Amino acid sequence: MRRTDRQITERAQIDEIIWKSRVCRMGLVCDGEPYVVPLCFGYDGAAVYLHMATEGKKLDWLRANPRVCLEWDLLGDILPAPEACGWGMAYKSVIAFGMAQELTDEAAKHHALAQIMAQYAGEERAWSFRPEQLAHTVVVRVKLDEVTGKARG
Repeated sequence: MRRTDRQITERAQIDEIIWKSRVCRMGLVCDGEPYVVPLCFGYDGAAVYLHMATEGKKLDWLRANPRVCLEWDLLGDILPAPEACGWGMAYKSVIAFGMAQELTDEAAKHHALAQIMAQYAGEERAWSFRPEQLAHTVVVRVKLDEVTGKARG
């Protein structure tokens, strides 16, 4: 990281940024072409869970190359300055790398979808998912191999 003065090294702070984020952006590469897509997600402190339709570009690319980059951010105020190039923004962000693994076991898919629901509902509870919902949803787990955090202001 170039700006080590902005680096976040404590995992608890990194986890807090992820949990407070509303969107996870996933970067994929297929045949040398980049693709970034915003997604709803769940997080359990070690892995990120994503869901998607059973067909489409995102899934095709993920199956072709499961190595992904994930990004979360919390944006703050604009930081004005006297000079145009001195302006900035207060923020906290996290970037992580990992391998996406498609979950096929019904119990694993249920756990992952419950994590996604907890992310947005603000609580963990006994969510139920009908078998036909599980059958028509691709659920992916990304174990975070490398994680960095950064903040300003």
